[in-house]
Amino acid sequence: MTDLVLVDIAAGVATVTLNRPEAMNALSLALRRALHDAMRRIDADPDVRAIVLTGAGTRAFTAGLDLKELGATAGALGAANATDASDNPVRAIESCRKPVIGAINGVAITGGFELALACDIVIASENARFADTHARVGVMPGWGLSQKLSRLIGLARAKELSLSGNFIDAATAERWGLVNRTVPAAELLPAAQRLAADIASADADFIADYKRLIDQGFALAMGEALALEHRISSAANARVTPEAVEARRAAVQARGRAQ
Repeated sequence: MTDLVLVDIAAGVATVTLNRPEAMNALSLALRRALHDAMRRIDADPDVRAIVLTGAGTRAFTAGLDLKELGATAGALGAANATDASDNPVRAIESCRKPVIGAINGVAITGGFELALACDIVIASENARFADTHARVGVMPGWGLSQKLSRLIGLARAKELSLSGNFIDAATAERWGLVNRTVPAAELLPAAQRLAADIASADADFIADYKRLIDQGFALAMGEALALEHRISSAANARVTPEAVEARRAAVQARGRAQ
C-alpha cells in the first residue's frame, strides 16, 4: 500500500509530502491521521529543525476534505469541526513547535486552503491557486478560515473570496499577502528547502520559543501582545551573557556580509 504521507529528512530539514495525487491529495481520514503521526514524529526528532509541507504531483497541494468520503460515510462530516489533531490537520500543523513552510504546488481548496494558512511561511508555485468553496459545498468552516483570512488580507477581500467561492492565482495571492512569494514551479521545493535550511541553521530552542511568542502575540490585542513580549523577553534576556553575544557576533556579521 502506498504511504499517504512521505517524509524525507536531510540536513535538519524534513520534507513532508501529502501523497494522494490521484485524488488531488484530498484529506481523507487515513491521510489526516498519517499527517498527524508524521508531524508528531518530526516534532520529537531532535535532528529536525524546520519542515517543508507540500503535495505530491503537480495539480494540487490538497483539495481539502475528501468529499466522496464525506458523502458516503456516516458521521464523516464531523471532521469539519474536529478539535483533535489526529483528525484536524490544521491542529496537527499548528501544534508543531518547529517552523513549517508550506510549498504550495497546485490548488489549495477549502480545507486545503486552511492547511496552507496553518503553515508559518507560505511559498507558492506559479501554478498555485487558492479557493474557499465552503459556501458552494454548504459546510461552514471549522478549522479557523473564517477568522484567519480577514486578519491576513482584510475584511472585504476575505468576504470576496469566501462568499464567491472564486479562485485566485498565485500572483494575486502574493499581492494580497496570502503567500510570502511566488516562484517558478521547478524552483518551488528548492526555494522552500533553502529557506528551511536557513532557519535550521539557527538555535533550535530559540527558534521554537520565538515562533511561540509570535503566535501567542498575534492572538492578542496589541497592548496585551506588547506586554507579553516584555514579560517573556525580560526573563529570556536576563539569562544571556555578554560572552554568549560576543561568541556569536562574528558569525552574525559574516552571514550579513554574505547575504
